[in-house]
Amino acid sequence: MSSQQSTQTMKPATAAKKLGVYLPATPASFQEGVISRAELNELQANPPEWLSELRRTGPHPRPVVAAKLGVSIAGLARGGVTEPLTTEQIEALKQERPEWLEKERATQAEVRKEGARVKQLKKEKQERTAGRD
Repeated sequence: MSSQQSTQTMKPATAAKKLGVYLPATPASFQEGVISRAELNELQANPPEWLSELRRTGPHPRPVVAAKLGVSIAGLARGGVTEPLTTEQIEALKQERPEWLEKERATQAEVRKEGARVKQLKKEKQERTAGRD
């Protein structure tokens, strides 16, 4: 079984997702092959110039765009952003501060705040339960 694990391969779409890049913007050789776990690890540890450039300038996939803008993927869709964006386009949106972006950022901040509150409540409950033992 360990020999199977060391030769695990993934589709280019999976590898691109793990690398945080937009698959259609990657080189044809990347898009057309399969990527082993070792190759993925090597790309992460020592990114070639094309990967560094894609990460720096884009176009970026929706999860990366959402993270850079501080909104959810659903928030991007509500704002009408359905295509990958370049770093330059993302920076322009940050400067323009359209109403939808401000609203989605506020929504995302509330979601994070609520998540932290729930996590704290669970922690306190666990501490009370542990104190009774």
